[in-house]
Amino acid sequence: RADAASGEMEVAMWKITMQVDGMQCGMCEAHVNEAVRNAFRVKKVTSSHSAGQTVLLTEQEMTEESLDKLKEVVEETGYRVLSLQVESYEKKGFSLFRR
Repeated sequence: RADAASGEMEVAMWKITMQVDGMQCGMCEAHVNEAVRNAFRVKKVTSSHSAGQTVLLTEQEMTEESLDKLKEVVEETGYRVLSLQVESYEKKGFSLFRR
C-alpha cells in the first residue's frame, strides 16, 4: 500500500499469537521457532516457555489453510497449540525521515 504523503510503500504485516502448551525451557522455544521459520516466511518469531506463548510477524497473508498448517507445524514438534489469534500489525518505531 502506498502512502501518498511520503511516497513510501507500506506493506501489510500480520501478528499471530499462539498459546502453546508443553514448552519447558529455552530449547523448547528454539524448536518451535525453528519449525515456524522453516515452514513460513516470517519477519520475526519469538517464544516464551514461561508465558506459554509464541508470537510471529509476517507479511504473508494468513488464510484458514495456512493457519491450520502453522498449528500442524508447531504440534509436529511435540507441543500443543491451545489458541491462535491473528491481528494486523503496524510497525512502531522512530524514524529520522518522518515529519
